[in-house]
Amino acid sequence: MKSFQVTDFNAPLQEVDRPTPQPSGTQVLIKVKAAGVCHSDLHIWEGGYDLGHGRKPLSLRDRGVSLPRTMGHETVGEVLAFGPDAKSETGGLKVGDVALVYPWLGCGKCETCLAGDENMCLKPNSIGVYCDGGYADHMTVPHPRYLLNLNGLDPVTAAPYACSGVTTYSALKKVEASFHTPIVIFGAGGLGLMALSLLKAMGGKGAIVVDIDARKREAAEAAGALATVDGGAPDALEQLAQKAGGPIRAVIDLVGNAKTTQLGFDCLTKGGKLVIVGLFGGGAPWALPLIPIKAITIQGSYVGNLRETQELLDLVRSRKIAPIPVTPMPLARANEALVDLQQGRLVGRAVLTP
Repeated sequence: MKSFQVTDFNAPLQEVDRPTPQPSGTQVLIKVKAAGVCHSDLHIWEGGYDLGHGRKPLSLRDRGVSLPRTMGHETVGEVLAFGPDAKSETGGLKVGDVALVYPWLGCGKCETCLAGDENMCLKPNSIGVYCDGGYADHMTVPHPRYLLNLNGLDPVTAAPYACSGVTTYSALKKVEASFHTPIVIFGAGGLGLMALSLLKAMGGKGAIVVDIDARKREAAEAAGALATVDGGAPDALEQLAQKAGGPIRAVIDLVGNAKTTQLGFDCLTKGGKLVIVGLFGGGAPWALPLIPIKAITIQGSYVGNLRETQELLDLVRSRKIAPIPVTPMPLARANEALVDLQQGRLVGRAVLTP
């Protein structure tokens, strides 16, 4: 089995060759067909998060991420074999099926996990983060329930649904009450383009997209944005107000830095909601008295649960949602894909294809 691993933070991935594992217990062995390269992978590769305000960065080691680690949490694979304890729990999944891997696992035992919200578990075990993921030609999945049959969806374009898809779907669900008005979305990368497609399928009026990159704003316009705004423009706030044509009630920030969250906060009307998804880094910029004065809700949104991921796949299949732009790349170019993402050269998503 060939994989590309983080062996040291901020260092090139290392190619590793090992025997292909055999599934034990409830495990399922899959042959990887596609593995998305997500912005979250950059944080793992770089080793931490910028907390702003002069504070020490949040280290991935402090969060329990150990090295070496095979990244990859947006994975699609073909089922090759079931462990002996999985054969009675396949849920109709069989050898040869192509499935999306749900990666946001928890301990599986606590109240949160048993309620179906493993992504919120205080003892996370996410695939590609805390255990090895899809930057490989084979991988094991702990249980068949974490494999969602694609039923004909293209593996390469479907792989990002495991993160950018369910992340934006879950964030959009948090602002559904404002779908009758234009919402504002910060970031026109893979997440932003995914959000535009899903918003339309979910019945939303549409979105104004903010990005500092002209190419990405063009991609957002091509994907159906109502309008776009250069977040670095000195009159960005005025542009948002003018293009919205009325009160802005919901903002989804897929970037998550001090400038985007400040602009997102400032553009909201009284009683509005700011949902922060992005992990770019920095410190909270708001004047605290304005939070109660404007009665703003500020809510974090972290990926999504297994149920939401299945809902998303069903929505994509039933509404025939157009996929976001993807750039297929051989597994051997995993390092190049990360650097391209880090340098902002990608539009949409790079997807490794072993």
